[in-house]
Amino acid sequence: MKSTETKLYVKKAQRRDKDAFIQLMQFYRKDMYRTAIAILMNEEDAADALQDTILSCWEKLHTLRKPEFFKTWMTRILINHCYDIIRNNTAYEDIEAYEEPSKCDEYNLELKEAYASVDERYRLPMELYYSQGFKMREIAEMLSLPVNTVKTWIARGRKELEAYYRSC
Repeated sequence: MKSTETKLYVKKAQRRDKDAFIQLMQFYRKDMYRTAIAILMNEEDAADALQDTILSCWEKLHTLRKPEFFKTWMTRILINHCYDIIRNNTAYEDIEAYEEPSKCDEYNLELKEAYASVDERYRLPMELYYSQGFKMREIAEMLSLPVNTVKTWIARGRKELEAYYRSC
């Protein structure tokens, strides 16, 4: 979706056009899923985070001042929901031993394994930079970090991924 197209859909959605909002969510669905998986490493929690994000975006779309920053705005909301889920799940860590394995396709399994080899703090910046095409400056703003920290984390994450793939 082009930038001008996105702006058009966002403006329509801000006027409560449900179809325009659905189009936006469909377009960014894969990016949102990858971001949630990078943080949560669990399909069920990622699905919950996506659902909460979509609802929050619909309810708060009127607060978005610049439609061209919709994806950044939406991703920040998703990240916050993911961290909320992590905080809420700490009370249930003992139950994980009884968790049923989830069904997933080969791509998700490979992605999870590769991400699991990378230190937690490096996963999200790498996902945002490589998979979703955010600029380092945008990632730094989203995560409230200095740009050089984001650059360092991405470089370190790359090295960890390289080590993972060399060991395979």
